[in-house]
Amino acid sequence: MKEITVEELKAKIDNNEDFQLIDVREEFEYETSNLDGENIPLAEVVLEQDKIARDKPVVVHCRSGKRSAQAIMLLEREGFDNLSNLKGGILAWRDAFDPDMQVY
Repeated sequence: MKEITVEELKAKIDNNEDFQLIDVREEFEYETSNLDGENIPLAEVVLEQDKIARDKPVVVHCRSGKRSAQAIMLLEREGFDNLSNLKGGILAWRDAFDPDMQVY
């Protein structure tokens, strides 16, 4: 499974790269704090796979990286080959760039 660090993700954002960011946490978690990605909870990720790009890089994240890894495994079974897991999830983002971010 491909992984991307929060520093690599920030560089993609800062450079306005063409990629999709998917947040697989639950809606209440997304409302607490998010990185402006599209919220598709893990339980819905296979059903909602038509919302996920196949023609450009996709970064998948959650709180710590575990649920996003599960999501990637499920989606790779559906034929996706353009997915990267955000190592450490939103917790790593908070630690690196936004110490005031609310994370439960």
